[in-house]
Amino acid sequence: MSDWQQNLWDAVDRRADELVEVRRHLHQYPEPSNEEYATSEFLQMRLAEHGITSVVPRHRRGVIADSEDQSAPRRIGVRGDIDALVLKDQKQVDYRSRNEGVMHGCGHDAHATCVYGAIIALAELAKAGELPCPVTWRALFQPAEETATGASEMVSAGVIDQVDSIFSLHVDPTRAVGTVGVRSGTFTAHCDAMRIVVEGLASHAARPHLAKDTIAATAQFITALYQLVPRGIDGQDSAVVAITQIEGGTTSNVIPDRVTMSGMIRALGRDVRNHVVGHVAHVAESVGQLTGTKIHVDFGVHIPGVENDQRLTNLVANIAGSLLGTDRVNWMDRPSMGGEDFAFFQEKIPGVMFRLGSSRDNTPASGLHTPLFDIDERCLAIGAKILATAVVETCLDS
Repeated sequence: MSDWQQNLWDAVDRRADELVEVRRHLHQYPEPSNEEYATSEFLQMRLAEHGITSVVPRHRRGVIADSEDQSAPRRIGVRGDIDALVLKDQKQVDYRSRNEGVMHGCGHDAHATCVYGAIIALAELAKAGELPCPVTWRALFQPAEETATGASEMVSAGVIDQVDSIFSLHVDPTRAVGTVGVRSGTFTAHCDAMRIVVEGLASHAARPHLAKDTIAATAQFITALYQLVPRGIDGQDSAVVAITQIEGGTTSNVIPDRVTMSGMIRALGRDVRNHVVGHVAHVAESVGQLTGTKIHVDFGVHIPGVENDQRLTNLVANIAGSLLGTDRVNWMDRPSMGGEDFAFFQEKIPGVMFRLGSSRDNTPASGLHTPLFDIDERCLAIGAKILATAVVETCLDS
């Protein structure tokens, strides 16, 4: 192990208590997507205490911090998301959410803290002259991941125009603390939100023959979707279509003239995604013709799949192996059907996301997006060490 690497890890360890403090503050005061104003101010204030200058974009959400040294041939990005979920925190802990109905149920407080820990350690070693080469980094504390708008907003603002590659992580409650999961290539699914409107003709429930029945059309649409989409793609491809919300009618004796639905498409691979989107539109048109209704499908924000760069993935795996032991690094057989807007950065520059084990040893963990979600806070220093080391190693390789 190099002296600089051990010094870097020691710098993180010296601030382990501070990382817990920062994470718990973020957990106590979560803010939902597009409302991360106080979170951004807090992070900017804490960075300033370590002599790290940062800026908040014009939307006053998110923080961008740059290293003092800008002389390296490459600028390396590290990204942590900062928004929370609209979800009631049901944990009985001192640091449970104090913002009723909002909760860090996806670990973004931990992601931001890992990036925070990485860059304050890098800044300390740079100031002491203990880094092995010039190291230039940019930290992105990104808003609005849950609505899949924050990363694309930052890309449009040009914050990665001068960044060469980017690293990120996601806590994983299915993995014990002290382990990581890595995978090159396809890491997450392409995701598309759908809003479906079924328009027909209302009638008294006693005279359904006079209606163009939107309830019946909705039932047929969902049934056809669930039956035909799996049959319309290669069995070796992966795709999931889910209708998650239905709203229609106001009383028991009236067939409504309108029903609305919401749902998601998730697919591994762009071609599979495009095929499923086309199939959904075809089912809507066919069921509409059959029932005499009109079914409109509006596809919302499309989140590309995360595609991990092989070289950067290998780098993360090697660093994690040195830190934790090679037996604690798991090469994932399959990608996740979840979505991650980190992919918008990867459409511009090479990047990698890895899974950071966050569950307590031998303790069943509540899953992501659940009211009891929590982490073993020992994972914070581990994530910070891997990110910080990856930045230096990438600069050394330039």
